[in-house]
Amino acid sequence: MRSADDQRFARAICTTCATTVLLILSALASPVAVQATGLVGASAGAYAQGEVLVRYASTAPDAARARIASAAGGGGGRQALDPYTRLIRLKHGVSVSVALDRLRSKPGVVWAVPDYRARSATVTPDDPGAVGEAPGNWQLLQWNFVGPFGVDALQAWSNLAAAGAPGGSGVVVAVLDTGVAYANRGRFLRSPDFSAQTFVKGYDFVSHTPYANDLNGHGTFVAGTIAETTNNGYGLTGLAYGARIMPVRVLDSAGEGDASVIAEGIRFAVNHDARAINLSLEFPTYLTAADVPELIDALRYAHHRNVVVVAAAGNQRAATVPYPARAPGVIAVGATTEHGCLASYSDYGRRVTLVAPGGGTDAYLPDDPDCHPELASGRNIYQVTFAGTSPRLFGLPSNYEGTSMAAPHVTATAAMVIASGVLGRRPTPEALTALLKRTARKLGGPQDRYMYGAGLLDAGAATAPAGP
Repeated sequence: MRSADDQRFARAICTTCATTVLLILSALASPVAVQATGLVGASAGAYAQGEVLVRYASTAPDAARARIASAAGGGGGRQALDPYTRLIRLKHGVSVSVALDRLRSKPGVVWAVPDYRARSATVTPDDPGAVGEAPGNWQLLQWNFVGPFGVDALQAWSNLAAAGAPGGSGVVVAVLDTGVAYANRGRFLRSPDFSAQTFVKGYDFVSHTPYANDLNGHGTFVAGTIAETTNNGYGLTGLAYGARIMPVRVLDSAGEGDASVIAEGIRFAVNHDARAINLSLEFPTYLTAADVPELIDALRYAHHRNVVVVAAAGNQRAATVPYPARAPGVIAVGATTEHGCLASYSDYGRRVTLVAPGGGTDAYLPDDPDCHPELASGRNIYQVTFAGTSPRLFGLPSNYEGTSMAAPHVTATAAMVIASGVLGRRPTPEALTALLKRTARKLGGPQDRYMYGAGLLDAGAATAPAGP
């Protein structure tokens, strides 16, 4: 067990932003600790500065809460997530560490934590080139959908058409990310491979506006993997092309986001009828559930409301899966390469639910006959998104790899399973997870099975009609 002084702060980060992707977080003490503890090792960017999150006991009256906040150095705040949780803004000169020590010493405080930041779960790209497109060549480019180690999209599409729900039509999927290029508004353009009908109303929890526009490209890429328009003579295909996307911006233009903001996004998606949530982001592996209680509560809320949550397993090459993928009930997705090997960057271990294509170089697994790290790297994942940094210029960048890319394959398949009715009208997250695991393709040698969870996602098998 780590001492309080060893624990660390952190922001969440996207697991595949075209700019920065690996998750970097900071350090702190257990949120339920009452003794004063320092923030040893915490970097300034790992958590939000000038504010802390506090959860009051339901029995503490409003006046007592105000006195507690003021005594801790709070100069104002707002309700966050529920009536008993507040985001307290600190007065000038009051540090996060001092405020936490004061708050944790007060009766009536259930927990007090910094507002951690997450990042998108992506590998930092080193090749900014793009791949040209040609009519009809999507099958050559999208190995992840139809290649030998793809997810069998063609069979899944056939299954859904036979079920009367082509491409997962009728299911809303929330993409909690850097936003999505979903509309023509001001300086923003809708991605040319999206239809306006693809989207339902979302929200920007970073800028606090109803317009969840993308300033990075990562969210647009993830949304494209799930539901990019198919059979329109342009660009590439989306796996659940009939599903509708709810764009929810929880990561900023650098692909970073606070735990409280992500939690708000999860609750928004659940309350606005999303059936599946994609979280292509990660916190550091050393962060515990006690460090992000607001996020854990939101994930529990989604689970209780029958909403399936899929998250990237992370890109640290570690045997420990980070939050949110580590949370109970969340489908944790590792990444594989074009060769059917675990990707060299992917986290692994017993907490991984299954794997899906993420691109990149093979891991070194001597017992796995499909792993050849000595050979050239396999191809990355392709989807229409920003060709550079402008939200008005789109293309097919070749530098996207990571568990961020793997997760939306599983989210899209979950949406198609829901639409197909093979598990009934409203399957539980447990039933969906069990089906995805049962139909996955086994990978690895005898000593490597725990690297892949249940195996490689098989969308064709998962959406197949039930037997007699």
